Order: sequence, then C-alpha cells, then structure tokens
Amino acid sequence: MSTVSIVVIIIAVLIGGYLIFLYNRLIGLRQKIQEAWADIDAQLKRRHDLIPNLVETVKGYAEHERGTFEEVTKARAQAQQAGTVEEKNQAENMLSDTLKSLFAVAEDYPDLKASQNFQELQRELSDTEDKILAARRFYNSNVMNYNTSLQTFPANVIAPGFGFQDEQYFEAEASERENVDVNFGKDESEDQSTKED
Repeated sequence: MSTVSIVVIIIAVLIGGYLIFLYNRLIGLRQKIQEAWADIDAQLKRRHDLIPNLVETVKGYAEHERGTFEEVTKARAQAQQAGTVEEKNQAENMLSDTLKSLFAVAEDYPDLKASQNFQELQRELSDTEDKILAARRFYNSNVMNYNTSLQTFPANVIAPGFGFQDEQYFEAEASERENVDVNFGKDESEDQSTKED
C-alpha cells in the first residue's frame, strides 16, 4: 500500500468520523429541544386545566360577564388544538390576553377577590405562569444552541443534507412584554388604612 493510499484512507476516516460526530451532536441538540418543548407542553396543560376552575369560580360571582367567559373558553380551546410552535405561541398569547380580562372582571367583585378558592386558583395559576416562563427560557436556550450549531461552518453546508433545519423560538408577543399591573390582594382602601395605622 502506497503512502498516498494511506493518506487518502486517513483523510476519509477523519471526514467520516467528523460527519458522524456532527450528526450525533445535532441529534442530541434536537432531542434537548424536544425535551424542553415537552416541559412547556406539560406546564401549558396544567394552565389549561386550571382555567375552567377559575372561570367557574368567577362565574359564581359575576354571571353577567358571559362574553369574557366565552372568550377565555374559546382561547383555551384554540390553545389546546394548536400544533406547531408558531400556532401554539399565537394561541397562548391570545389566551394570556383573555385571562387578563378575566382578572379585570374579578377586580370589580371584592367578595370574589376575598374567596379562598379564587385566591388559591390565582396562586396556582401564577405559579404555573412562572414555570411556563422558566420552561420557555430553557426551550429558547436549546433552540439557540441548536440553530447556532446549524448556522456555523461546516455544519451549515452539511446539515441540510441530513434534513436538519432551524427551529422556531417560543416568543412572547409585544403586548406580553409590557409590564402588567395586577392587584390580587388588597384594594386601595385597605392600603390607606394600613398606612394610617
């Protein structure tokens, strides 16, 4: 066997080894994205499960707010049926907006705000929202790592041949990025009396 043949074999083995390494690395990154998406999905399911209880609790105090209840129920159904990341992102942002209107209705009913059941549902929903936010950050971090790997040389040349494509981020809409002023507890008269004491 000549020296040229040995060099060609070594180069072919190195290229083959690199292709295997690159393929396995991209598969691993894609699996992390799928794991992160499963975590988001679990938290969104929990959110969807809490919403009917919240709506029923508010209904008991504010039966004439039917339009708000229907919007929340419709938004929840659309969020549950969304398939792609983009569809899920849009549906969840719409659901968040309708929940804000549901909490705005609750502000008009002091007895409802004082209800232990309502307070517990608010606490659980708030906790779930925090978990969704953490899961969203974890997912987006994995998407960034994966997309960066796909877009750097030589992966950007090789990866499309294996069927790898950029993944979408799970992003908040502009309205979700704004600060929201939510008062779950005391009303202004209670704050005044506390200050006076």
